[in-house]
Amino acid sequence: MRNLTGTGRIGLAGAAVVGVAFGMARYAYGLTLPDIRQDLGLSELVLGLVASATFAGYLAGLLLAGPLAARSGSRAPTTLGGVCGALGAGLVTLAQTPALLAVGVVLAGSAGGWVWAPYSEIVTRTLPPQRRARALAVITTGTSGGLVLLGGLAVLALFGSWRLVWAGIALGAGTAAIVNLHLVPAVAPEPQKDRPHPASSSAGVLRVPAAYSLVYFAVVIVYFTYAADILASRALPDAATPALYATIGCTGLVGASAGGLARRIGASRVAALCLVSIGVALALLVPAGESLLAAAASAAIFGVGYMTGSAVLAVWTAELMPERAGAAFTGCLVVGALSSVAAPAVAGAVIPGLGLGPLLLVTAALALLGGAVLMLQGLVRRTADDIGG
Repeated sequence: MRNLTGTGRIGLAGAAVVGVAFGMARYAYGLTLPDIRQDLGLSELVLGLVASATFAGYLAGLLLAGPLAARSGSRAPTTLGGVCGALGAGLVTLAQTPALLAVGVVLAGSAGGWVWAPYSEIVTRTLPPQRRARALAVITTGTSGGLVLLGGLAVLALFGSWRLVWAGIALGAGTAAIVNLHLVPAVAPEPQKDRPHPASSSAGVLRVPAAYSLVYFAVVIVYFTYAADILASRALPDAATPALYATIGCTGLVGASAGGLARRIGASRVAALCLVSIGVALALLVPAGESLLAAAASAAIFGVGYMTGSAVLAVWTAELMPERAGAAFTGCLVVGALSSVAAPAVAGAVIPGLGLGPLLLVTAALALLGGAVLMLQGLVRRTADDIGG
């Protein structure tokens, strides 16, 4: 590791921390949900509320990361994220009650919120401009790598207990936190600048990407929360669920091309296509419990839409507010986090009466409608620009 360049050191550490926080700790609950239901005997409502608690932890980390970085430097929240991931996953591993389970998933879920924005600050302040894009690309691919590893842990759990998944996440998060401390330089807090930040102006500029974030995160969370449930409830091989997560991780690597694609056809159009892809993946998930082909197609399509949809949000907000890209991105993430908190709770409340299959179809329709509206909005705006020109 001593021979790594600054770009390599930060990229490796960032990919490790983000991979565990986003690709593993944030979505492991949905993967292990069928076994948790059986082991702890929890109702659908309680399971949905615990899923929402996971993303409430993410929202808390997202909101608190900025103040901590301002006081202690940008490396502090990334290290704390690793600690929260390790401690939270450890508690879930040992949980025998809904209360301890909820505390664990809140801590583990918060890891993603702590680490997302600070790495952009670290890269911007420690690397020259020509190396930043590469470092951020390496860090971004950590999520896909984490999903692949999560699938591997799920295979291991087939020969033991669902708790092995969480034990592996705890070990990975602790290791990533240590690597982060050794490879990422300590970045002093940035001096505060006195400049006005008109909230109303920002809200107007970010109205469309914020609406996209609201729909995108809701449909993504429903997919991750119940995909394993669909596959486990039917006659598919036990390895189908781990394979689904690994497939999402592998196909999600195309998200690294989101920036170039956005430059060619526009960020809003890319975002619309991502929502359509996720809608198709959700619809395919309904028959996936009885068809390996449908399961594979759903995972492959979802991986592309999920990772590209996440990456394009960063590109989109930076295009709209280049002078405050970090704050704009964080603002849309907060909207998405609120959506992530609400979606599982609503799903858990309606499943007993509606059924899981119909819920997935309704969610798919929401994603498809959102993609269509976003595409039409872009066409209307371009037409207006042409007329005005």
